[in-house]
Amino acid sequence: MKNIDTAFRHVRGFTMLVITGCILISCFSLYKSFSLVSQMQNKVYILANGKALEAYASDRKDNIPVEARDHVKTFHKLFFTLDPDDKVIKSNVTKALYLADDSAKRVYDDLKENGYYSGIISGNVSQTIQIDSVTIDLNNYPYGFRCYATQNIIRTTSIAHRNLITEGNVRNVSRSDNNPHGFLIERWNTIENRDISTENRK
Repeated sequence: MKNIDTAFRHVRGFTMLVITGCILISCFSLYKSFSLVSQMQNKVYILANGKALEAYASDRKDNIPVEARDHVKTFHKLFFTLDPDDKVIKSNVTKALYLADDSAKRVYDDLKENGYYSGIISGNVSQTIQIDSVTIDLNNYPYGFRCYATQNIIRTTSIAHRNLITEGNVRNVSRSDNNPHGFLIERWNTIENRDISTENRK
């Protein structure tokens, strides 16, 4: 009877040990499975030129400085890139106005009323812009920015280079096809817009 009782205790202890081990292994397997699935959901594979490129998802807060700078750059490139074609001017300015509030619309209306765009068309003038840098203040919301750029005004006989500095704020809005970054420029104004140099065209 003692041997049977001892054997039963051993079997019971071994069984409890096996059950405990199985539970621990199952819990560990579930944890690793969920962790692996979570990691895989943050990865995206993009096919470009026949090559699979791996991309990672991240929170928006990690990308705010990059996206805000690119939003400001995109707005300035669209607003200040002009060719002597009424349709091109309207197309670029319309796209730019989706990225800013009525402060940009007022600047556009003033330039249009003063005949700026008509002068570009009649004088066969092209205007391009090179963004030198954009600074974003992330310590306060809405985020303040300052944009430093160089304008190139190409006329038939000369090319004028102008220094352009603007400032304003950017705040969060919903993303859309017209505003993929999900930012809106507010209180946009020009601090400086002066000639740097002029060169004759050959």
